[in-house]
Amino acid sequence: MSSLASIAQSGLQAAQSRLSASAHNVANANTPGFAAQRVREQAVAPQAGVQAQVVRTAHPGVALGEEAVEQIAASVAFEANAFVLRTARDTLGTLLDVFA
Repeated sequence: MSSLASIAQSGLQAAQSRLSASAHNVANANTPGFAAQRVREQAVAPQAGVQAQVVRTAHPGVALGEEAVEQIAASVAFEANAFVLRTARDTLGTLLDVFA
């Protein structure tokens, strides 16, 4: 179960990075020459989770509609990974009850 928790935790951190980058973009939308940030996510070796890296886009400007979608997607990803952690906790609790 610890690898499952580790994978879900890395997913939570990636979702948080996406939300933070998007919020940063919205806050700086009116800054002249500002280039938006994006989070690149990449799967790490089997059963190791995801690695997130913040990068700048090549072109200046922020599309607020795109940022709204990004924030919703990051929130859904966060909720999904939190659900995995809760399910792992509940399953482990059930297994401990059975063997106790």
